[in-house]
Amino acid sequence: MCWQVSLRVSLEYLLSWIYPEKCRECGVLIQRLQSSDPAVVQNRFFCCDCWDKIEDIGPRYCPVCSHPFQSAAALSHSPTHVCGDCRRDPPYFTKAITPYRYEGALIKAVQLFKYEEQVALAKLLSDLLLGALTGLKIDVVMGIPLHPKKLRSRSFNQSVLLAKRLALHFSWPLYVDVMSRTRETLPQVGLSKKARQKNIRGVFSVQRPEQISGQCVLLVDDVYTTGATLKEGAKTLRKAGAKEVFVAAPVRMLFGL
Repeated sequence: MCWQVSLRVSLEYLLSWIYPEKCRECGVLIQRLQSSDPAVVQNRFFCCDCWDKIEDIGPRYCPVCSHPFQSAAALSHSPTHVCGDCRRDPPYFTKAITPYRYEGALIKAVQLFKYEEQVALAKLLSDLLLGALTGLKIDVVMGIPLHPKKLRSRSFNQSVLLAKRLALHFSWPLYVDVMSRTRETLPQVGLSKKARQKNIRGVFSVQRPEQISGQCVLLVDDVYTTGATLKEGAKTLRKAGAKEVFVAAPVRMLFGL
């Protein structure tokens, strides 16, 4: 194994001289080859300075939807304090796992992954979830499905790629065709929270509910924005018989902070 890592580093070093790469965030030449750590070597998109600046959502967040609280006072009397949104409209999922802020290099990473077919970023982005998912008892992993027309035009489903990486890491079964998107929707980007909920309502369907009946499902997406898509997916799975649904995305957009 050591010689394989050394050989890979040597090849990467040689290629970097022939085809130098620039950080997609700041534009500097990437200096990633002084490490034998495979995770460092494989990050050919961002320099260490930019990647080290990515921020997690912090220690104070809702135990259900994981939206950060603005003040530690929210948890001062009860460590299980639930945010107002989750009290008013409890989601069908048990917990949302969204460890990092959609800021800095992570904005560029998601855009490259999702819109420019840089599928190698599936590893970097899915790795952001590993620590938060360790210890969960999951029976099956699924990615948010795309409508067939969108899947044909994009040629891949970014959520399924993330789900596949997580399934391989934790040795969880991966289902890719149990839940489908039954109608084409408007892009969620640019829509208000209310419009997102309306746009996505009733859009998913479970074809073989017997495969998730009584199961604990992990449902994966690339970004948690308002949560409308993951909430609707969790609702569909629970109504189809899933015992429990956890939802996960490596990054989340933050509003009002």
